Amino acid sequence: MIERIFSLLLFATALVASPARANTASVQTAWRLLDYIAVDYQGAVQEGKVISKAEFAEMTEFAATAYKRIGELPASSAQPDLQRRVAALQTLIAGKAPAATVAATARSLATDLIKAYPVPLTPAKPPSFDRGRTLFTQNCASCHGLNGDGKGPASVGLHPPPIAFTDKDRARERSVFAFYQVLAQGIEGTSMASFAGLPPQDRWDLALYASAFAYPASAAAEGEGIWKGDAALRARINMENLVGMTPASLANEIGEAKAGAVIAYLRRNPAAVLGPTAVSLTLARTHLGEALTAYANGDRKGAVDLALSAYLDGFEPVEPILSARHHALMVRIESAMGALRAGIAKGLPLDEVRSQVGTLDALLTDAEFALAPGETSAGTSFIGAFTILLREGLEALLIVVAMLAFLRKADRSDVLPYVHGGWVAALVAGGLTWIVATYFIAISGASRELTEGFGSVFAAIVLLWVGVWMHGRSSAKAWQSYIDNKLTHALSGPSAWLLFGLSFLVVYREVFETILFYAAIWNQGNRGAVLAGGVAAVVALLVIARMMMRYSRTLPIGRFFAYSSVLIAVLAVVLIGKGVAALQEAGYLPIHPLAGFPRIAILGLFPTREGIIAPIAMIILLVIGFGYNNRKTNRHKKLNGNAQSNLIPKAKPLRTSQSRERRVKKTDL
Repeated sequence: MIERIFSLLLFATALVASPARANTASVQTAWRLLDYIAVDYQGAVQEGKVISKAEFAEMTEFAATAYKRIGELPASSAQPDLQRRVAALQTLIAGKAPAATVAATARSLATDLIKAYPVPLTPAKPPSFDRGRTLFTQNCASCHGLNGDGKGPASVGLHPPPIAFTDKDRARERSVFAFYQVLAQGIEGTSMASFAGLPPQDRWDLALYASAFAYPASAAAEGEGIWKGDAALRARINMENLVGMTPASLANEIGEAKAGAVIAYLRRNPAAVLGPTAVSLTLARTHLGEALTAYANGDRKGAVDLALSAYLDGFEPVEPILSARHHALMVRIESAMGALRAGIAKGLPLDEVRSQVGTLDALLTDAEFALAPGETSAGTSFIGAFTILLREGLEALLIVVAMLAFLRKADRSDVLPYVHGGWVAALVAGGLTWIVATYFIAISGASRELTEGFGSVFAAIVLLWVGVWMHGRSSAKAWQSYIDNKLTHALSGPSAWLLFGLSFLVVYREVFETILFYAAIWNQGNRGAVLAGGVAAVVALLVIARMMMRYSRTLPIGRFFAYSSVLIAVLAVVLIGKGVAALQEAGYLPIHPLAGFPRIAILGLFPTREGIIAPIAMIILLVIGFGYNNRKTNRHKKLNGNAQSNLIPKAKPLRTSQSRERRVKKTDL
């Protein structure tokens, strides 16, 4: 009896409605009846003969009930065909057709039923095998035994006896969802009570654990190798397939031995079917839920840490690819994450924090749709690769070209190798970073944000000094004085290496960020389009660099320094804003959101108090520096003007004498 009920319950569903919301129960019942027929008909008929009258009567009854249930469903174009096929199934059963024929007909009909009247088939997040073990020990081991063999201490005298989950023949016909449904409904007439009081996710965890007893952990390692080595298999199995398929159906595709090993692995590691993107977003959701729970329990610090982990470990890894596909959505999620951390730290009412978490959950759902494999195309991959490299490369290019142009203006070509060496070393370091992050270790979200944050802040400070210095040389006389007195010394030894360091730093920061974006896009496929986009961006950057170098040669030295100082100043403001934002995202700086303030990342402006104060502070320092240069220049002009005025009276007699001499000579002539 228990075996029949388990077979009957192979169908993944939830209470969320499909187009036939009011008839969800009819869809479920019809599907389960068809699956029951597919599994247990062989116990009723063999070689055209009835071997169990009771079983045969059930098969006949279940087919008739399935026909009735399908007839109760909302009218659709598929309904008449479904009813016709159920009638054909009834004819096969009445004619004692071979078990294989009946099973294939019933399963095909069940599959098409779900296509016509879809019902959600997956849990909200991947079930946890470890959590399932704990729940099984607490709730099930007394009857089913710790080893799932049905011989627990409370099993004595039970009729029928508890099912043995280790029975391989039964297990190969059971899906994870079959166990889930039994936990939800129980089994009438047995000691198997309903566990509907458990949260749905706990039931999924428990079902997953119970379904793995017949597939030992010793086979999981082999299954992992098969899974990772078979791209076609990975493409076919998602979470819906994992919880809905039986080991027997998988064996029909890849063979009994391989199927057993793969089932042993996947039922212990269900998240493997999701891929890194879905896993990351699931992790973000999990930590957000845990943060809400911690906050409700009065643990504000723990809630902040969990909310930060939701961003760094859950959302940040998928941020690059989401930014390439749907930048506005990425910005909304990033801002909402920061607002949540700020709200928790501020001590907002629980209902407001719960509302923020709910908003984020909806945004993460939007992100899942945006990141779905079907949303990727060659066109979007090309545009993403092109715009990312062009955007990130342009910032570094402006600084490097300014340094190169400055050295050429100063006729110091001997120092050019230091600048070239810096950006070349940055590219090499970027390549090594790609290799390490891809094949050896995973760069954590915190590490990424800290690298970007501290790199941006340090570069901004250096550029502040460079910008003020270049502005001070915008006067031709000031520049000539500097050339005569200081340039040779300033660009030797440590100062030349400073140019190397600045070139390396500004380029590596952009390379590092570009690597994160490209790694994400690369893993989504369309690699030819990604390469084409990258090549196109490199060509565009080379053209821009050549134009800038050519234009800089035609500028007078004073104007060149004036323009360059403004450019450097703008970049310093942008980098300090980006650096502060990255450090906020890493949790190193507090966040105080400014509602209604626009986010203008290209200018380094972010809608937080800190994100506005930092650029303003940098602007103030630049204004002070530029103002000091202007006062110094004006003072020099004034002193030179006074000196020239004092010389004028002394020069007049000389000019008069010379005039007289010229007149005398003319007279003599």
